[in-house]
Amino acid sequence: MARPVTNAAFEGVLRAAGYGNAHAAFARQLNHAGRNEGAWRYDAASVYWWLRGRRPGEHVQAAMAETLARKLGRSVAVTELGFGVAGSIGTCAYPGSVDGAIDTAEQIWTRLAKHLNQDASAAFDSDKVLEAALGWRYDLPDETVSRNGRQQVAATDVQSLYALTDHFTDLDRRHGSGSPHARSVMTDFLVFQVSPMLRGTYTEAVGRDLMRAAATLSGQLAFMSYDAGEHATAQQHATLGLRLAKAADDRLLGAHLLANLATQAVFLGHAREAARLVEAAIDGAGRAPAGVLARLHATAATAYGQAGERRACQLALTKAVRALDRTGTDPGPRWVGYFSPAHLAGAALRCLSDLELHSEALKHAPDAVNLASKNTRTRALHTALIAVTHARAGETDAACDWALKLRQHAAGIQSARVQQRLRELATTLSSHQPSTQVNAVLHALTATPASL
Repeated sequence: MARPVTNAAFEGVLRAAGYGNAHAAFARQLNHAGRNEGAWRYDAASVYWWLRGRRPGEHVQAAMAETLARKLGRSVAVTELGFGVAGSIGTCAYPGSVDGAIDTAEQIWTRLAKHLNQDASAAFDSDKVLEAALGWRYDLPDETVSRNGRQQVAATDVQSLYALTDHFTDLDRRHGSGSPHARSVMTDFLVFQVSPMLRGTYTEAVGRDLMRAAATLSGQLAFMSYDAGEHATAQQHATLGLRLAKAADDRLLGAHLLANLATQAVFLGHAREAARLVEAAIDGAGRAPAGVLARLHATAATAYGQAGERRACQLALTKAVRALDRTGTDPGPRWVGYFSPAHLAGAALRCLSDLELHSEALKHAPDAVNLASKNTRTRALHTALIAVTHARAGETDAACDWALKLRQHAAGIQSARVQQRLRELATTLSSHQPSTQVNAVLHALTATPASL
């Protein structure tokens, strides 16, 4: 059954122009009007979704108004089309086409760069995330992504995007994402460099790689926003990255980005939704390399642990360990190389602690802090987990010792996640019998300079 029309204004002006039952004809004229923007491929299905609430980019609306004005013989204002002003960047619809993904990318990157309609307190929408997961997993692959636009894009241009991604990723891991400066620089780069490339001229092979690079950048910006506590913004960019990964025909990258959304859902307490997300990621990844499977199963374990599903959690941990043992001969894509035994130990620590298996969880503590020097934020997060687990187990002295280490590791890191772990530790310690040591540690945690 067709969904009901929600944009009556757009429907009315289409009918007035004679396109009420000729959506394909309107789409063809629109593609012609936008020929200077690149090879648009809008069709009747695009019109269907516009009538039902999907909002095209401002440049597409301008071309719509031009097309309708030519047919009606009068000027048509963009405001007549019923799309209104762009909504919050926290709107998390999964684009239905490659052109829709490019439009969405341009729209949300531009609005983020201009600081328009930002709402850092907007909520994570688990229903929209699950819709995106279904779209990524079951929508048909894109037949083509090649385009004819204003600038030529070569394979070497795409490779430079990967180098920038590595740079932003390294900054994020070392210092956290709480400072808006790094995200602002990255957004400007997306607006002024990546967006024009997406609207450029490229072959099928270069186009797929460009979509992969753009997906990786969008996913990195999503993770940085998540670390900064801007959860709706993070969800928007992760959803866009998921769609671009679909366009790249890179199921492994898509599964990785979906697992990132599951990680965010776990952090926010949406355990059931997180489990469904990572199950979709594992299913979609198929016969994936061992490194990818290790990361996915570890994420599944954290979701099951928070949901209280002990058997599923321990099974997922076992699968993650077995997969990690095989990474020497089957490492997988370069982006999963970060996932080390220390990261798996941190996941085990988290989920077993959630299951109140504190002694078993703490067996993973030494491995969880055996991290490379560049993983500064992860070391702080894992140290906090160890301290909290000791406190939950009633081992106050050990909790206080690890809390003091945490204060050292967290200094200078700007991360909402680290801040949340500090608060969690302080709350857990406060529930114990007051003592001089506990009071001193609580005072030290309060003074820890890890604020945003």
